[in-house]
Amino acid sequence: MFIDKAKIFIKGGKGGNGAISFRREKYIAAGGPDGGDGGRGGNVIFRVELGMTTLMDFKYKRKYAAQNGEDGQRRRRKGKSGDDIIIKVPQGTVVRDARTNRIIADVSTPDKDYILARGGNGGWGNDHFATAVRQTPNFAKNGQPGEEREIFLELKLLADAGLVGFPNVGKSTILARTTKADPKIANYHFTTLQPNLGVVDLGEHRSFVLADIPGIIEGASEGVGLGHEFLRHIERTRILIHVVDVSSVEGRDPVEDFDIINSELSKYDMALEERPQIVAANKTDIIQDEDAYNRFLEEMSARGVEVFPVSAATGKGVNELMLKVFEELSQLPPIQIFEPETELEEVEPKDPGKGYTIRCENEYYIIEGSWIEAVGGSVNFSDNESLAYFQRALLNKGVIEELIEMGIREGQIVKIGDLEFEFMY
Repeated sequence: MFIDKAKIFIKGGKGGNGAISFRREKYIAAGGPDGGDGGRGGNVIFRVELGMTTLMDFKYKRKYAAQNGEDGQRRRRKGKSGDDIIIKVPQGTVVRDARTNRIIADVSTPDKDYILARGGNGGWGNDHFATAVRQTPNFAKNGQPGEEREIFLELKLLADAGLVGFPNVGKSTILARTTKADPKIANYHFTTLQPNLGVVDLGEHRSFVLADIPGIIEGASEGVGLGHEFLRHIERTRILIHVVDVSSVEGRDPVEDFDIINSELSKYDMALEERPQIVAANKTDIIQDEDAYNRFLEEMSARGVEVFPVSAATGKGVNELMLKVFEELSQLPPIQIFEPETELEEVEPKDPGKGYTIRCENEYYIIEGSWIEAVGGSVNFSDNESLAYFQRALLNKGVIEELIEMGIREGQIVKIGDLEFEFMY
């Protein structure tokens, strides 16, 4: 099954917590703090898998999380960093942030790692908090949470040339004749229901990637039929091979067909209107109306459009068409790679602005946010120095001042995650 869209959730690993430990050895009863730092959480990394052609794997698994970092240990031993998780996707996968719909990565370059959710830093062990005054700190920092986000995956084929045209005009037959691809071919409309790729090998190290795009119908740019599903895959092609049925077997007007397809392309994406085109007049071996065929040639000539008469069924003119395509491609810039529309760090801010939020609910003052939860999680309420460190952090960050402005009174309960305490000032 061909799947070219998916929505998944990714999460970087949490950093390990810093250790609270004191050196205890023979003849050294109180050697001072030696708690090690926590390890960094693993990253979520996207990587191109060249043999992969669909996003089918993401239909059944939708959540991906990297490994958490290990906690710090005694004797200043740092916890082990969490393992990265490698997510393999087809070449040409565009990643969008589900919340903003902005492009954050275009996974198109092989051998390149795309880090889309970074792991959290490990927390400091109590060894970091020793001072001349505070020689036995009985607290440490917790590790930071990893980045997390919901993302859309959208496969946009990477092909040098794309075959476009109405259904049943012979696009799949051209692909099958010029490449080793094996598309489904039959004499009825909508035989091709998914894009197919093949490599055209012209010898002497001359080759290019050719895509067979399923037939476009009138209204495709508004989503009629599977318009948007198919038109997406034309965006990156450097040149279009516009296949027109000139046989008149179905009583169609080739000029009208040509104009309808170009209209749908420009409505979907104005850039496609400027995309170079080569017109392949197909089914010349079974022409029923010579006058209609000649009118098509005359109209194309009047517009300055070069036409290649071909017969995909017999192979006549197909090789000449492919040589022309290669000649044009050699003068065009490389395939477009989409640049990220926003800096990755700005895509999913864990806590906008100051790093915490405060709300009052049923006489409780609830403080939320990664910064406040990390600070609160490191408090040892049985240790006065740890409490003093916690209070200074709240004062310096402006939390105490904001609580007072919100009307908190002494004795009211403040909640930070699972932590609850009475407000005293």
